[in-house]
Amino acid sequence: MIELEQIKKIISESDNIVFFGGAGVSTASGIPDFRGSGGLYTQDYDDVLPEERLHISHLLSCPEDFYTYYRENMLYLDAEPNRAHYILAEQEKKGKIKAVITQNIDGLHQMAGSLRVVELHGSTHKNYCMSCGQEYPLDYILEATCVPFCEHCGGMVRPDVVLYGEALNASKLYYAENLIAEADVLIVAGSSLTVNPAASLVECFQGKHLIIINYDSTPYDDMAEFVVNDDLVKVLRYIFE
Repeated sequence: MIELEQIKKIISESDNIVFFGGAGVSTASGIPDFRGSGGLYTQDYDDVLPEERLHISHLLSCPEDFYTYYRENMLYLDAEPNRAHYILAEQEKKGKIKAVITQNIDGLHQMAGSLRVVELHGSTHKNYCMSCGQEYPLDYILEATCVPFCEHCGGMVRPDVVLYGEALNASKLYYAENLIAEADVLIVAGSSLTVNPAASLVECFQGKHLIIINYDSTPYDDMAEFVVNDDLVKVLRYIFE
């Protein structure tokens, strides 16, 4: 409790906070962590790993199978923002949270009202034609019989998400690096910090207070001023509300 009081004091005195979140931010919304209970890595799907089903090469060579798997396992249409998302949006409006950097692709931060969101791995709500670049909403993917094709040029439409075998968007990564480098406080929550290059963004932090909130330990715990191994929704409510 003393630790949380110290964090709360730091939060109250700062207006230059960046939040960097992972899958754990959305688990309270019913979206399981890949490796957590009910996640993709716990499911038996013809003994084929998720990395293979969601690889760019699989999309190109077997688009029908890719989209069958993608629709069944990556889209959580009934998911709604949880209290963590709303707290961050509220704190942005108050001028305390400068930006949210997320590894998630669910769009829940925007649904909660956050405006400055860097989606490192893209979003399931955004899609585009691989031939002409025409953009399409999620409904276009859902309404397609199987593989969605562009109504303008006939090219295949794909999710604007980073698949296995693809690099992160360089401009988004650069933007995130600068946001973190300029922050006084960096809160990392709900991430194991094991997936690079996203995880290595923590190394860009040059500010005063690095706070990690995660149930399990991370490779960057030794760098943090505070490490809280507890439920992130509960912790965020305590330090912000």
